Amino acid sequence: MAFEGLGERLQATMDRIKSKGKVSEADVKVMMREVRLALLEADVNFKVVKQFIGQVRERALGSDVMQSLTPGQQVIKIVKEELTELMGGENQKINLAQKPPTVIMMVGLQGAGKTTTAGKLALHLRKNHNKKPLLVAGDIYRPAAIDQLETVGKQIDIPVFNLGDQVKPQEIATKALEHAKEEHHDTVIIDTAGRLHIDEDLMNELKDIKEIASPDEIMLVVDSMTGQDAVNVAESFNNLLDITGVTLTKLDGDTRGGAALSIRSVTEKPIKFVGVSEKMDGLESFHPDRMAQRILGMGDMLSIIEKAQTNVDMDEQKKMEQKIKDQSFTLDDFLEQMDQVKTLGPLDELLKMMPGANKIKGLDKMQMSGKEIDHIQAIIRSMTMEERERPEKLNASRKKRIAKGSGRSLQEVNRLLKQFQDMKKMMKQMTSGKGKKKNPLGNMQLPF
Repeated sequence: MAFEGLGERLQATMDRIKSKGKVSEADVKVMMREVRLALLEADVNFKVVKQFIGQVRERALGSDVMQSLTPGQQVIKIVKEELTELMGGENQKINLAQKPPTVIMMVGLQGAGKTTTAGKLALHLRKNHNKKPLLVAGDIYRPAAIDQLETVGKQIDIPVFNLGDQVKPQEIATKALEHAKEEHHDTVIIDTAGRLHIDEDLMNELKDIKEIASPDEIMLVVDSMTGQDAVNVAESFNNLLDITGVTLTKLDGDTRGGAALSIRSVTEKPIKFVGVSEKMDGLESFHPDRMAQRILGMGDMLSIIEKAQTNVDMDEQKKMEQKIKDQSFTLDDFLEQMDQVKTLGPLDELLKMMPGANKIKGLDKMQMSGKEIDHIQAIIRSMTMEERERPEKLNASRKKRIAKGSGRSLQEVNRLLKQFQDMKKMMKQMTSGKGKKKNPLGNMQLPF
């Protein structure tokens, strides 16, 4: 995941200063050197790093920090606030027209993920803003670009306006707007052509489309894996088209995250969305404050809550809470919970969003995809209804039968049963209020 290396370096630096009863100017100097190195290693633009360090140092050396009772905590607070400001301060929503249709023009270089992002954005707007989007195939140059958008449209059940690859993009944009009004689409998302590099022909075409479509949003799609090049691309597109927002793709990949920390400062245009997975629902609104908290190991509970509210059946959750309270929670219920968890995304990524997750030993090495959940579900489904309700009845021969029936090992079956029992004990402690206040994940062993 992006920012992991940066997060580890910054968290180690913060931990060293957090517990200090007094913070000297020398302490701040050492800390700033560490922070500067961490940001440069994350591929943050050196001018942005210089400005950021200067602002943090100035605030950290202020009398209100040096004379406070918790100077270490105050310095961490300053770093978090400045990181948040560096990435845009607050969440910037997409520009929606007061009088439909809203026109969104997707721009960017070839290979950035523009076509897929257009589909993800259409799905996001339908799901979260109750919109009726129309996707427009405006890239007539890249082989299979039109077919790709058609495939994306079918996948998410959103119509695609397509005039083939023999009609000029300018005409496609004109006809698409007419079609949208006739069919009462309140949002038009135009997938424009990209190139391997910025050239005059591309920019002239994009300028023409901008003039014809009068877009409410010019969304630049940037591949965050390209690091500092992403910042240069953003600056060029902004100078030529005056973009209104940025979507960073592949933020779930092995990227250092420097682009997200630099683009806002260099272009003065907000990052509005980030691609967090290859799935069509893997597009999230960008919240600078939440990202700053995650980088510093403070967790991101708001994003977890939002995911749950969107994907989890709250009535079913209330029934499950009651079962936990009266100790009637069974392996069948556990199976149902696993289905709910799968809708929220990879468990290892969710756990990393928990406050203090960086302190949980071994979590950084944990990899849990949908496959592992499938394995757990296969084990439970190989049990009889009675065994699911009363797992204590599972003797050695029954466990062997379940292992064989699920295609998993006997060790995996035993691990799952132990985890289930540990979880029930933890739930009992939490609901009775007798549990000691410690990490709820504690010593619970995960079955994978």
